[in-house]
Amino acid sequence: MEQDLWRYLKTVRKPIVLYGMGNGADKIIKVLKDFGIEISGVFATDGFVRDKYFHGFKLSSYSELKEKFGEMTVLLSFGSGREEVLSNIRRISAEQELYAPDVPVYGGTLFTSEYANANKEALSNVYNRLYDDKSKETFENIIRYKLSGKLDSLYECEIREDEPYGSFLKLSDNESYLDLGAYTGDTVADFVRRVKTYKSITAVEPDKKSFKKLLSNTAELNSFKAVNACVSDYIGMSEFAMRGGRNSSVGDGEQIPAVTVDEIAKDGVSFIKADVEGEEIKAIKGAENTILKHRPKMQLACYHKTEDLIAIPHAICGIRKDYRLYIRHFPCVPAWDTNYFFI
Repeated sequence: MEQDLWRYLKTVRKPIVLYGMGNGADKIIKVLKDFGIEISGVFATDGFVRDKYFHGFKLSSYSELKEKFGEMTVLLSFGSGREEVLSNIRRISAEQELYAPDVPVYGGTLFTSEYANANKEALSNVYNRLYDDKSKETFENIIRYKLSGKLDSLYECEIREDEPYGSFLKLSDNESYLDLGAYTGDTVADFVRRVKTYKSITAVEPDKKSFKKLLSNTAELNSFKAVNACVSDYIGMSEFAMRGGRNSSVGDGEQIPAVTVDEIAKDGVSFIKADVEGEEIKAIKGAENTILKHRPKMQLACYHKTEDLIAIPHAICGIRKDYRLYIRHFPCVPAWDTNYFFI
């Protein structure tokens, strides 16, 4: 088993610095404080350096901190799948000891060695259900990464986003597509690019700003329906924090409708994509009848909460046991854009 990153950092003698600011950096600093670990600086990509302070540190450039400290231990504190950003991360990691700590997007449970040991049987059960060698390799690498923070483990298992469609995720010209967490329509556009003729598309997006862009971006589509609501395990109202982007989430905020898959897919659905900011388990509970009756293909994000790696397969297989289970990680650091596929 890989060495636990947080315990390793307690032994580091080089200055520990953060690469990036924002919510991810806030979370990493909190965990570091819990472990009694101090940082010595914060830097941003050169074009983003401004005369500002973050947690008491003046924001620097990488070159400034390199000149000041020489060798450093760098902790990546943001996420990205953009190639130019990933290239810059690789450049810095070639010069410095660099890690991307795995802090959950939602929830406070860390994937530590204690967590892995306590859930060893459950993790093994998921591994044994995985249908192909690539899934098993990916699962092992994701666990190695979560424990160690080493990006090599992610690089070793990342695949192109087209790969599932060329191997196990076969889409026909008669699909009924349900997009949960449709954002501004990027995944709808991806579906339409792959399936020229389809039966219907229903896109659910709770954030008002994103929903407005979704409507604009899908205005020319046929057999399309957009729903401004959050997906859950009940029908009613829910509080939702509108942040105008992918950081929007259920929580303190405006009252908006809450819907279930069973309610909005009464006529059936053949393919479900869900990336609902940590609400995947509630979405599954609200889709039980749909899963039982129609057995849709599903692509479910499994990176928002530490528990999702175990909880999502457990929830689906608790409804139906005849799915083939796959996992894939698309280019992104940290381990975001990691998805389970149920076929």
